[in-house]
Amino acid sequence: METTTTRERIDDVPGGSRALSVVVVRPKESGRWPGVVMIHEAWGLDDVLVRQAEHLASRGYVVVAPDLFSDRPKIRCLVSTFRALSAGTGKPFADVQACQSLLRSDPSCTGGLGVIGFCMGGGFALLLANRGFDVSAVNYGMLPKDLNAALDGACPVVGSYGGRDKGLAGAADRLREGLEEAGVPGDVKEYPTAGHSFLNDEENAPKVFRPLMRISGAGPDPDAAADAWQRIEAFFAQYLPQTPDRRPS
Repeated sequence: METTTTRERIDDVPGGSRALSVVVVRPKESGRWPGVVMIHEAWGLDDVLVRQAEHLASRGYVVVAPDLFSDRPKIRCLVSTFRALSAGTGKPFADVQACQSLLRSDPSCTGGLGVIGFCMGGGFALLLANRGFDVSAVNYGMLPKDLNAALDGACPVVGSYGGRDKGLAGAADRLREGLEEAGVPGDVKEYPTAGHSFLNDEENAPKVFRPLMRISGAGPDPDAAADAWQRIEAFFAQYLPQTPDRRPS
């Protein structure tokens, strides 16, 4: 399915950005589609993330990807954004809420909402699973200190991790166990050959960091990425409403 990509701005988000930049990708075909908020890696909203949004939109979704580093230099925003992620509250969550409101008011959106994140964004996607979304896709996202609280009342979660991602060793098993204990529908898989950021279609770290990222095993893994996308798409099709009158089971 062909898509269209635009860059828009949401001004004066209450508790959030003064001028939140967002990328909006929607199917060209007329109709109404579920909405998805897509949250970027620690490196920011880049061309890799835009292509991820275009991929998902081509499957029949309106995708809004906010730039959580809109207001200040990236390094300063990165520090404050990780602090908010650790605290579970703050400006990034207000920005995501603005994206939810944008989608709900969009006449081409059914009102069903999903969230998907990568790396830092995966951590946010997990914390947002009980904050007004119908489904969440967590891709190599850090687990919160209180996983039980994050999964209390959570929507269904699909998670993907790399077995070579030493910084998140054991995260897939802990998330799977947490979902089972909370009675939340889930699909969590660890890919033995993959490292961090394996869903990316090219390296996107600043060049100075790329040698270190390669040594750590981070970066694209096309086979693992293809399987992960297949699982994400199937999970979204099951739990995210495709029409206004069909709610998740």
